[in-house]
Amino acid sequence: MEAGGQRRRWEYCWIALCISFLLGIGHQVSAQIRYSVPEEVKEGSAVGNIAKDLGLEVSSLVDRQFRIVSGSKEELFQINQENGVLYVHKKIDRESVCAGSGVCMVNLKTVIENPLEMHYVEVEISDINDHSPSFPEKEQRLRIYENTLPGADYQLQAAKDPDSGKNSIRSYKLSPNDHFEIRVRESDEDKMPFLVLKKAVDREITTTYKLILTAVDGGNPPRSGTLNITIIVLDINDNRPVFSRESYSVTLSENSVIGTMVVRVNATDMDEGTNSDIEYSFSTLNSKVHEVFELDQVTGEIRVKGEVDFEDTEVYKLDIQASDKGHPPMSGKSRIVIKIIDVNDNRPEIEITSLSKNIPEDSKPGTVISLVSVTDKDAGINGKVICQLSKNIPFELKPSFKDNMYSLVTKDRLDREMNSRYDITITASDLGQPSLTASTTLSVQISDVNDNAPEFLLNPLDLYLMENNAAGSSIISVSASDRDTAENAVISYHIIRGDGTKGDLSSFLNANSETGAIHALKSFDFETMKTGQFHVLATDSGTPSLSSNVTVNVFILDQNDNVPVILYPVSANGSAEGVEEIPRNVNAGHLVTKVRAYDADIGYNGWLLFSLQEVSDHSLFGLDRYTGQIRTLRSFTETDEAQHKLLILVKDNGNVSLSATATVIVKVVEPKEAFAASDVKNTVKHEEENNVTFFLIITLGSVSVLFVISIIVLIVMQCSKSTDYSSKYLQDTNYDGTLCHSIQYRSGDKRYMLVGPRMSIGSTIVPGSNGNTLVIPDRRRRDSGEVRGCELY
Repeated sequence: MEAGGQRRRWEYCWIALCISFLLGIGHQVSAQIRYSVPEEVKEGSAVGNIAKDLGLEVSSLVDRQFRIVSGSKEELFQINQENGVLYVHKKIDRESVCAGSGVCMVNLKTVIENPLEMHYVEVEISDINDHSPSFPEKEQRLRIYENTLPGADYQLQAAKDPDSGKNSIRSYKLSPNDHFEIRVRESDEDKMPFLVLKKAVDREITTTYKLILTAVDGGNPPRSGTLNITIIVLDINDNRPVFSRESYSVTLSENSVIGTMVVRVNATDMDEGTNSDIEYSFSTLNSKVHEVFELDQVTGEIRVKGEVDFEDTEVYKLDIQASDKGHPPMSGKSRIVIKIIDVNDNRPEIEITSLSKNIPEDSKPGTVISLVSVTDKDAGINGKVICQLSKNIPFELKPSFKDNMYSLVTKDRLDREMNSRYDITITASDLGQPSLTASTTLSVQISDVNDNAPEFLLNPLDLYLMENNAAGSSIISVSASDRDTAENAVISYHIIRGDGTKGDLSSFLNANSETGAIHALKSFDFETMKTGQFHVLATDSGTPSLSSNVTVNVFILDQNDNVPVILYPVSANGSAEGVEEIPRNVNAGHLVTKVRAYDADIGYNGWLLFSLQEVSDHSLFGLDRYTGQIRTLRSFTETDEAQHKLLILVKDNGNVSLSATATVIVKVVEPKEAFAASDVKNTVKHEEENNVTFFLIITLGSVSVLFVISIIVLIVMQCSKSTDYSSKYLQDTNYDGTLCHSIQYRSGDKRYMLVGPRMSIGSTIVPGSNGNTLVIPDRRRRDSGEVRGCELY
């Protein structure tokens, strides 16, 4: 067992020896190379040729991958594999690479392969004078008492310079002055500056000294840094307070109010701080002075404390002392002479009796409101009093038989709606010098009487109401105002019932007596009634009550609520169906028949368009969408059928379109049969056309009568109005396969027209309005001053 273990140990040693031998063959370490380079050189500057110094072939450097594998973290250096030169890769700052003033070395490890070799390179970074001395702070403050003896010293901040060697700090300099100098103490490598007092200072002459300390290094050229030194001279109590005057003489009116400042004494102390804090005090033992006057210990103000009466004392003499708070304190004294001046010191007194607080607005001029008496405790000219009232009020003072007695009466008519309350100021002034004045204010309320009728803001009102309104719904709300108050301003509304003539809507309406909301009792139909009128009466609750009324002109607006009516073709049983026969030999464009229709609505609601819904052969017949004419599109051939059915759709252009249909059966016959049947057909067709003509005559006649009546009504309304503002309805009829309507009306300074199809008017459609509304230029000038209002429901 031991022989086997020993054999294995020899085998392990032999393997380790072989591996060490092989590693020794593969790795070769050369001697170190050392270079020196100054800091702050440009990037790319050459440090040394490593390949040349190591004896390496320059041509094999690229293939052998000559490179730096370790060194500084910032990769300050790189090797050019083309020529083996070590160069500066990044700008070098010695102070950031090496701290301190010793030698700054950067160790590099280079590798070259095939065979693998390692070489160590040391680069010394030499210092240049690239930093100026700097102080930790820009300013240093020192405090020195003014009694400090010369020779005292004070340590100052030491400057720092990151450079080393001769580029570090060499000396300190102090700006020129008479009281201070600089002294430097050296310890190890540091130089500590001290400020030395060489001449005593006086705070009363100079309170602050500002000096500049300069630190200079040993570079070439030298660099420097500065420190601002502020020296504050501290005070000692070596000056006593001094008053601005040795004595003061002032005057004071009697009866001066408490707190009135009489005089302000002022003493100064050239010291500072507590040594210059001054306290004032009385040095007079007279108790009357202490009762009448008080002295502010800080400000030196003497104010009135008690009653000042000329009849009691004419002159006051006060002794004042000023003391500082130094140790020990120092003081100074001054005298004040106060002369009292007699004045008119009693104000008039006003007494009001029999005051009436509420005065009806219909009170007559001369109505007595109250009695006023005025007294003044002074005698002679100082006791004479003049009374006055505030201006621009309908009241006046009438003097009584007794002096200083007055009556306050109304001067003009009163109007509560103009002013419901008067604050009457009575001013009494005596004739003393200076004059004293007293005043008092009376508040008089003006009570309301019912002297204003309700008023409507606009009269008349124009209401544009859509037809088919819901019965019982509100169509407009009228509102009147009453300038009176309380019950006199409570308004109730009622509809004035008319005589039932045409256009009178009062029987179809109901008014809410409290709110003025007008409700329609029925639904209105534009085709039955286009305009109407009613009157609303507004009555207040006063005694007696007053009232006024407003006229409301109602204009019914059309809705698309009528289905087109087929006038032709119409069969014997009343259905819209007809039969037309045409010869087979007719050419393209031949008029087969014309579908006629009518819509009771107006504008776009009555504008009818025709379209083919069903046709057996679309290539044979065409329909004009505006006129309803059916024409052949080509000639008939032998293969065409003998009978064709056409379903015609007639619809209006309302927002919700309504429509009707008509059926036309076209029979194609031979020319001889068509000629034989033409007489019979013409007779029947003539009778049908007569019926159609009869209906058209009745329709056009009705429209014309309505048109004339509308013109007459509008002319009468226009003549009854004071301005050019009006609303007009004009009705016109145009027939081209369908009956069309148009309505013109005026709103403000614009006229509008609702038109049907194929109507030519030299105007443009109003943007944002209904598509069938046109604006017609108005060449009449509209007078200003009246505004018309309307509500649309």
